[in-house]
Amino acid sequence: MAFTDFSKIETLKELNTFLQDKSYVSGTAASQADVTAFKAFQTAFPDFSRWYNHIASKAEQFESLPAGEVEAAEEEEDSDVDLFGSDDDEVDEAAEKLKAQRLAEYHAKKANKPAKPAAKSIVTMDVKPWDDETDLEALLAHVKSIEWEGLVWGAHQWIPIGFGIKKLQMNCVVEDDKVSLDELQEAIEEAEDYVQSTDIAAMQKL
Repeated sequence: MAFTDFSKIETLKELNTFLQDKSYVSGTAASQADVTAFKAFQTAFPDFSRWYNHIASKAEQFESLPAGEVEAAEEEEDSDVDLFGSDDDEVDEAAEKLKAQRLAEYHAKKANKPAKPAAKSIVTMDVKPWDDETDLEALLAHVKSIEWEGLVWGAHQWIPIGFGIKKLQMNCVVEDDKVSLDELQEAIEEAEDYVQSTDIAAMQKL
């Protein structure tokens, strides 16, 4: 039996049920069927697989691992409160104040963590005019007039491509989460009087 499409939750459930009384996907020893299922699961859930393998490697240390930040604060609070003592309002008020203080400290610590820098790419784009009579300066002005958040235009050059025609090669830096290169190309190609087509000549991550 093959288990390869883990994009469907049913496949995961079927494999879990199948392995209730078996150690391997096929036969009584590890085989390529197990490898295929394992790789298919990793492909469908790469982050979960990475986390699971990392934590599984620390199995011998489970008892000695520290509690999480929030859990540790809650455990310390609980040790300061007598659950079987009186219902004195002052004790409850102190416990609430302690809890609020710990949560405030936790959120402050989290807020002070440096923000992860935005992922950016350097892109070189070719913009081809229709012919040698195309107004190249108007074409360049049109491209530079496109102003989006996360888009910074850089240097440009004109490159001969034959028959007196020159294409515009334009550099820019984009924030990957804010700028779609497909949409940027569409915006440039809207100037149908000047632009025949656009191509991504090169791209690399910063």
